[in-house]
Parts: sequence; structure tokens; C-alpha cells
Amino acid sequence: MPVAVVTDSTAYLPPELVRAHRLTVVPLTVVLNGAEGLEGVETFPEDATRVLSGRRVTVSTSRPAPEQFAQVYRQLLADGADGVVSVHLSAELSGTVEAARLAAAEVGDDRVTVVDSRSTGMGLGFPVLAAAAAAAQRADLTGVRQAALDAVDRTTIFFYVDTLEFLRRGGRINAAEALLGTALSVKPIMHMPDGSIVVRDKVRTASRGIARLVDLAVEAAGDADVDLAVHHLAAPQRADQLLAALTERLGDRLHDTYVTEAGAVIAAHAGPGLACVVLHRRP
Repeated sequence: MPVAVVTDSTAYLPPELVRAHRLTVVPLTVVLNGAEGLEGVETFPEDATRVLSGRRVTVSTSRPAPEQFAQVYRQLLADGADGVVSVHLSAELSGTVEAARLAAAEVGDDRVTVVDSRSTGMGLGFPVLAAAAAAAQRADLTGVRQAALDAVDRTTIFFYVDTLEFLRRGGRINAAEALLGTALSVKPIMHMPDGSIVVRDKVRTASRGIARLVDLAVEAAGDADVDLAVHHLAAPQRADQLLAALTERLGDRLHDTYVTEAGAVIAAHAGPGLACVVLHRRP
């Protein structure tokens, strides 16, 4: 059996890709107004949207326990995997990578290796798919890990949010940035140059935000052939606009495209209205 690839629920990979590539997805936990659930198993985007739209909102998220990862790794190895490459959302956003590394040390670093994608959504998903492709070609543990790392360097994420308030509440940006955005009534566009969330641009309206996302994505693509993912949260029309505009702008350089709604973990921190673009430059 080739090297097994593990990721977490914040990759927001379409279910058909999870099945086709035989990926193992470990869910994070979301707590919405005291109700706890596993992302994508017990708690879904519409649950987060409903809670976040209310007046009283208490939302938190938590990483999987190291024991959960250890159990998954042991089972995959027991089933005959040559090794395990575990690829996860940015360590700047979550302790998930740390939990995975603790589990890898317990199971055996010679058989399990962990990769920090320095991103989330399909910013995580594209490195996972690259790892799975390498595993399918019978690459060894080192080769599968390197495929994921190479894809991390070729993947860029930009996203628009209607307000910085949810990111501030979750501690993902500092209070000063949130206050600045609120005071000026601006619409922020974020990116993750080093794994942390940083304000990239500010615009005045949602329509300008979507247009700016398109420009930034085209700029990030450069002259490369690319794959594209679009995420949204309770904003399918924005996702459709992004896909249509980028399909036109990128032309025949655009190959695989994916559109998914962001899950409850990202919803808790970004809020309804999220629109996100992820560009993966092909090697």
C-alpha cells in the first residue's frame, strides 16, 4: 500500500476528491453557543451561519487531540500503509499541526511526517492533492512530503470578509486592525503570506472587493497554468462571480476548478459573506 495522506476538515475538499484519492480527514471541533460538534460530521456551514446571524454569539473551535491523530496513524499503518504524510492548516491559526506532530512522535517519526500548509481551505487542499498524487505514483515518505511542500510554495490564498469583527473575536487578527477597519467602514481583503492572516487591501464596497480578489488572483497566477478553488460562506452569488471572472481572465491557462462552501471552523472566524480565492500554480 502506498503512503497514506491525512488532512483535517478545514481543507474543504469536495467529497468526491476525498474518496478518489483515499484521503483520511480528521475533523476539528466547533462549539456554537454551547453546542459542540465535529466539523463536517455533526456541524455544517449552515449551522454556523445561523448562529453567527444571531444577537448573542459565542463561538469557539478546537484542534483534534493528539490521541485522535495517533489512532488514525496506527490504523493506516496497521492496514498496510508504507507511511503517513499528514498535511494540516497553518500552525499560526490552530494547534492542529502541533497535535499531529505530537502523535507522529508517539507513533514513530520514521513512519509519520507532518506538513504545515501555512494556509487553510484549498490553500491546504492543493498540497494535500499533490501529496496524494505523489503517493499514487509510489513515491516514498520523503517524496510524498516534498510534493506537499512544493505545492505549499505554489499556492496563494486571498479572501474578502464583510467585517473584521469575527477575526478579531477569534484572535486571528489584532484589535487595532479590526478597529481601523470598523472606523473607516472599509471592506478588508486578507492573505496569508507566512501562515498568519494579514490585511492585504481595503476597499469601500463588496463589489470592489470581489473585483480586487480577481485582480490579485490573476497577478498571483503570473504566466503559469493554474488550478483554482473558490470558497464562500452563505454567499453563492459571490462565488459564481469570482469563478466567471477568473475563467474569463485566465483563459486556457485555467485547468481544474473547485467551488465549495467554507465549513463551520472558518465560518466561526470569518463570518457570513466570506469570499475566497485559492490559486495553485502548476509545476
